[in-house]
Amino acid sequence: MTLLAMNGLLAIAWGALWGSLSPINLLAGFLLGYAGLWFARDLIGRGEQHYFRALPQSVILAVYFVKELVKSCVNVARDCISPKPRLHPAIVRMPLDVTSDIEIFLVANLISLTPGTLTLDVAEDRSFLVIHSIYAEDPDALVAELKSGMEHRVREVFRK
Repeated sequence: MTLLAMNGLLAIAWGALWGSLSPINLLAGFLLGYAGLWFARDLIGRGEQHYFRALPQSVILAVYFVKELVKSCVNVARDCISPKPRLHPAIVRMPLDVTSDIEIFLVANLISLTPGTLTLDVAEDRSFLVIHSIYAEDPDALVAELKSGMEHRVREVFRK
């Protein structure tokens, strides 16, 4: 059984003990289960240790994505109602440091889900993404921002 599944079962057990499977009880159970598993990590095989770093990194990625999503939504909405929008559309190539299919999939989709950017293609050799952005006044700065933001945080989630 994976540690995530075990943590989920601990959260459900916590909620059942309290007599309510409310989101607050489940979250509290999940956090307490995570802490309990962390304290028992020496009893867990080395292959499962990745969970204790990947889960907090996943939360960091989710918070970062929501922040970027809100920021992009505001920018696009502002330019939709502005008489002089600040649009500089361009298609750029972003070299990839991530290598696995799931990492490339996640980076490409997080970029596409952010308003104002769209992943158009992945190179056949999976070495770069082709991205369209409506805010590419400086294409190099855009690529640097995406690499240090989305790609870096995805890489941290899957780093062993």
